[in-house]
Amino acid sequence: MVGLENKLKLYGFNNLTKTLSFNIYDVCYAKSEREQKDYIAYIDEQYNSDRLTKILCDITEMIGAHVLNISKQDYDPQGASVTLLISEESMPRHLTGSTPKDIESEIIQVRDSVVGHLDKSHVTVHTYPEYHPDNAIATFRVDIDVSTCGRVSPLKALDYLIGSFDSDIITIDYRVRGFTRDITGKKCYIDHAITSIQDFVDQNTLTKYDAIDINVYQANIFHTKMLIKEIELQNYLFNKDVYELPPKERLAITESLRREMIEIFTGANIYE
Repeated sequence: MVGLENKLKLYGFNNLTKTLSFNIYDVCYAKSEREQKDYIAYIDEQYNSDRLTKILCDITEMIGAHVLNISKQDYDPQGASVTLLISEESMPRHLTGSTPKDIESEIIQVRDSVVGHLDKSHVTVHTYPEYHPDNAIATFRVDIDVSTCGRVSPLKALDYLIGSFDSDIITIDYRVRGFTRDITGKKCYIDHAITSIQDFVDQNTLTKYDAIDINVYQANIFHTKMLIKEIELQNYLFNKDVYELPPKERLAITESLRREMIEIFTGANIYE
């Protein structure tokens, strides 16, 4: 596979737009209404807008882009959103407008400069904590979208994204749109080799998941879904020790968790 660092010699600017959509679900067993609400509050605190901002800034650095602007919001009763405007190259600081506070201002102080094409490069994240009122299953969904133009590609950040969350189900979409031209004037519709998104995920990570691909190579559209193979029940119990539960209840909870994951993975209500 040709690496992303092997760049084409282009005529003018690289006009390709590369978009990565990264979606994960974390599933948890919280039996009582109190436990469910406590789980939502815990998730809301663990993944508040400040922490999500840090994750997105790390992603931006990994793919070799620069932060131009940050907008973040925590929601009531739960959830958070963060949007970063990013760029491939740099420009003088005085052209970037107003300076945000806190972590955003620290980023601005350490960067040399930042740059254009503001309407096509961005990173966003949204969180969706929720719980089922009847079956004691709570879920936490994270949607992250990374859209870049030019040479940089969001695929470099995949392993970091997977490791940043407790990911039971992962759905990844990657698409390259538009075209650019090489120095001979020939149109190029993709500037790196790719056969599967899985090629950009660490092999040790892949062994933990069942993964399937749905790819449309002619359109440069790539889709991968991953489902965790093993359920270690203790990791899915909220504020409860697995040894407090009798064996039959452990089996029933494990089965309930697995059914929930399979339905989310397949996108169908199989067990109703």
